[in-house]
Amino acid sequence: MSTYIRYGHHSWSALIVVLCMALLCCVCECRVYRGKAAGFVQTKGTNFVLNGSPFLFNGFNAYWMMNVATVPKERIKVTEVLQDAANVGLSVCRTWAFADGGDKALQISPGAYNEHVFQGLDFVVSEARKHGVPISSDDDFYTNPIVKEYYKNHVQRIITRVNTITGIAYRDDTTIMAWELMNEPRCQADYSGRTVNGWIQEMASFVKSLDRHHLLEVGMEGFYGDTMPERKQINPGYQVGTDFITNNLVSEIDFATIHAYPDQWLSGQNEDSQMEFMQRWMWSHYEDSRVILKKPLVIAEFGKSSNNQEYNINKRDSYIDAVYRNIYMMANTGGTVGGGLVWQLMADGMGSFSDGYQIILSKSPSTSSIISEQSHSMRTLSHLLRIRSQNVRLGKDHRQNQNLKSLEKDTHCLALTRGIRALFEALVCQSRCPEIQAGSEKPLDKAQIVDCNPTRILMEPELNTYEAKNNQKCLKEIIDKIQIQWNEGAFGSQICRTCNL
Repeated sequence: MSTYIRYGHHSWSALIVVLCMALLCCVCECRVYRGKAAGFVQTKGTNFVLNGSPFLFNGFNAYWMMNVATVPKERIKVTEVLQDAANVGLSVCRTWAFADGGDKALQISPGAYNEHVFQGLDFVVSEARKHGVPISSDDDFYTNPIVKEYYKNHVQRIITRVNTITGIAYRDDTTIMAWELMNEPRCQADYSGRTVNGWIQEMASFVKSLDRHHLLEVGMEGFYGDTMPERKQINPGYQVGTDFITNNLVSEIDFATIHAYPDQWLSGQNEDSQMEFMQRWMWSHYEDSRVILKKPLVIAEFGKSSNNQEYNINKRDSYIDAVYRNIYMMANTGGTVGGGLVWQLMADGMGSFSDGYQIILSKSPSTSSIISEQSHSMRTLSHLLRIRSQNVRLGKDHRQNQNLKSLEKDTHCLALTRGIRALFEALVCQSRCPEIQAGSEKPLDKAQIVDCNPTRILMEPELNTYEAKNNQKCLKEIIDKIQIQWNEGAFGSQICRTCNL
């Protein structure tokens, strides 16, 4: 099971810890709010809300935190990563609250727990609160009554745990944003998804009987099942016994999640095909969450592995930036996608935990810059939506609110700048690429551009109403700024597959 934890009462952002039980933690700025869910992240339709206002975030995964925090002298690594995350504006962290077997097992045997390891988890939650980063903590498993009882006992032990550092029960801690039932559930014995769905219904009801404050999600990768046969063609070539639609329609499930690993799922295909898959995957789930589920969606895992033969940092940056642009565009519609959690952040000197996807922010300036830019974009957009929401509740005309007008201008410029920047990268690539200059008359196409999709950004309905779109001076300033960034080598993303710029 996972948990989302919010910490750092004097910080703007929220840290979500996901425990698997995954824990999601979040840290939010302190505001006076006297509702029955004060301090807890909730859902309202397809939106996340905090203290009655829209809540958006940018976050990360760090599954290893409890394990490392078990050794006191190693806890500095947890602190270091949380501090680095806060420095680039990350507001949600997903980590694990389970470990069975081995020398650092949380659950030594069914019902028997290692208090020393539990205190490591206490430390992770307390550090998340301190640094202002949220943490978003074979088939007989789903049907065997004894195994299911073991799971329920574990869930109860986690939820009712009283933190030995803060003295707050996990189920009463506003540092926690949400619980996750399981990381990437699969059931090869029943491809229909019915076996997993029965388990979800039973366990979701049990969790809610123990904790009505915190949000709950399944932990799904996003594979489609029999509910929508036409969507199954989007699956990456196989089924895993889950059904994105049916499983997330369970009433106790508050929001949906997907993971995005085309480099794993489509390892035999080229990078163009993988990027096209990612676009279809994200936008299909966005539409289904908005129209069918009518629940928020979180992109809970995404990244690119250095274990792939063709890997380089530019390709990783390009992929992360493409996912981020999709998240921002979806959130900019006013709801459904709350944010994304990149997989995964680590501290230096943690080679034994490396899986190829690790990001050490202090050693990855280009990636750190992309993450920081997304955090700023989501924070600005969240603030804009919050002010709009407050004006609606107070019956104010937002057109007369100068602060709101200024913020809307900043928000639109962010989206416009990202679109123009992508277009500019493509044009520069076209002018520099030897093969394109060598006499090929064909236009630059998406097979040569990693993730350039400025059309969707520039044609956003809201942007069409923004006066600066037709303001040549504003556009010239943006383009001039991008030109300077390009000349200074500030663009870390790989643009052209042909010339490998």
